[in-house]
Parts: sequence; structure tokens; C-alpha cells
Amino acid sequence: MEFERKNQTDRMELIRVPIKRDEEELAFPVLQFPSIARTGIVRHCFTTRAGGVSSGIFSTLNLSFTRGDDPEAVRENYRRVAASLGADYEKIVCSDQTHTTNVRVVTEEDAGKGVIRPRDYTDVDGMITNVPGLVLAAFFADCVPLYFVDPVHRAIGLSHSGWRGTSARMGRETLLRMRETYGTKPQDVICAIGPSICQDCYEVSEDVAEVFRNEFSGYEEEILLDKKNGKYQLDLWRANEIVLLEAGVQQKHLSVTDLCTCCNPKLLFSHRASHGKRGNLGAFLSLI
Repeated sequence: MEFERKNQTDRMELIRVPIKRDEEELAFPVLQFPSIARTGIVRHCFTTRAGGVSSGIFSTLNLSFTRGDDPEAVRENYRRVAASLGADYEKIVCSDQTHTTNVRVVTEEDAGKGVIRPRDYTDVDGMITNVPGLVLAAFFADCVPLYFVDPVHRAIGLSHSGWRGTSARMGRETLLRMRETYGTKPQDVICAIGPSICQDCYEVSEDVAEVFRNEFSGYEEEILLDKKNGKYQLDLWRANEIVLLEAGVQQKHLSVTDLCTCCNPKLLFSHRASHGKRGNLGAFLSLI
């Protein structure tokens, strides 16, 4: 499995985790950040399209119940992800993403919501917890996953940040909620910006560009490339990096993806590359 990569220094690693399904051992591929793995207090991954049982446009590891896939295939896909993490399938807790900056504090009572039982919450694009064993899950097909690990207070966060979330500084909001709830200090947090659409692939209109010019004054040339035709190329990776650094995260504690979903449509689901005919990738994070 080969990816087209961008010029970043801290690369995610593709590993193949042995899992057992129906007495058969499988090599299940997932992406991991070395910096997060090195904390030693979490299990995490970002999924690819490979290793699941879905078919057609959802081939093969689709994690969405709402796009028309066979629900039992999706459940089996979740079981495989859980097995790769050494986690309990029934302890997964799913976001309810609507491009907000709402962050939910996840407790034992939330176990299984979004997978084995309905969610009783809406409009949740970020989740935080300090409960070992609970598996935070968020979903992507071009938007930006944000991972947060506080090794001092043993707390974690996982957030979804599309252009709306990025312009509203979802990363900052997640860190603020972690501080309010667990006493987290941004300078202690290990953060990562996960696979998502790169600047070369992400064309936006003048109105979106104007939002970013206003919110990221002084950084316009770093995040916006003017195509001189009313369109711009937007760098969500750099914009989220700015958000996290300005919120107090240390540069040495921040990893930035080198994998574009749109550049790798055979290996990662991409809304733009597929024109909406696709499944969902997943970001997963759990305290040990």
C-alpha cells in the first residue's frame, strides 16, 4: 500500500495489526502518529479504505451507517477497528458532526453510542474524556482530524475540523474544554493534525477565503493561494497548525499530516475525489 505524500517531516506510519476474525488471522492496516504512540498512555489510529467487508463505493472499510451501506457490514468494520486497538467494540463513542465547535465530555454512560445504541446528543464535533477504555471516534472524508493527548492529567480529545470548524478555531475550543474539565495545560498536550485534503486539492470560493482572511489576519499568504479567478487554494493543515500553536501547544508537541485524502482516493475516502460517492474514514483514540 503506497501513498502519495506531501513534504512534511513527521510522517504517519502505516502498520498492519494482526487481528482474528472468525478464526482467521488478518493483517489490518491502520495509520498511526509516532508522537502519539510514544506517550504510552493511549491507543489510536486513522483508518484507510482497506481491511473491511463493505463493497461497491464503500469498499471496504466504511464506518458510516448513514450513506447507504449494509449496517451489518459497517458493524463488522467497527469490530475490526476495535480489535486492532485491543479495545472493546461496545466502548466506542461516536461524534455527531455538523461543523460546530461543540465539545462533549464523554463518560462511562456514553459507551456504545453511535454504534450499538443511538446517540442521545446532537451537534457534537469534538469529544474529550479521562475514562480509560472508552474509544472516541470521529469521521472524515476530507475534513481535518485533530488528536489531543494530555499525559499529565491523563485526558484525551478528538475533534473534527472542516473549514467552518477551522475558521472557528475548533482546536482552541477543544483545549479550552479540556482545561475547564481536567485542568489541562496546552503546553503539556501532544497534538496531531491527521489525514485530510491538502492545499493543492482544496479550492474554495471568495466568500470562504474572506472568512479566513478575517480570522487569520497576517497569515493570508501562508494559508491562501489566490488563483486570480475568484478561487483560492486553502491550506487547512497550516491553518489548524496556527490555531493550535496560538492556543499554547508547543511546536515540538505538534505533528502535522503528510497524507492528503484527495490525492489518495484508492486508499482513503475523499468527498471531493469521489464527488460524494464514498464511505467514511475514522479517527480513533482511547486511554489505556
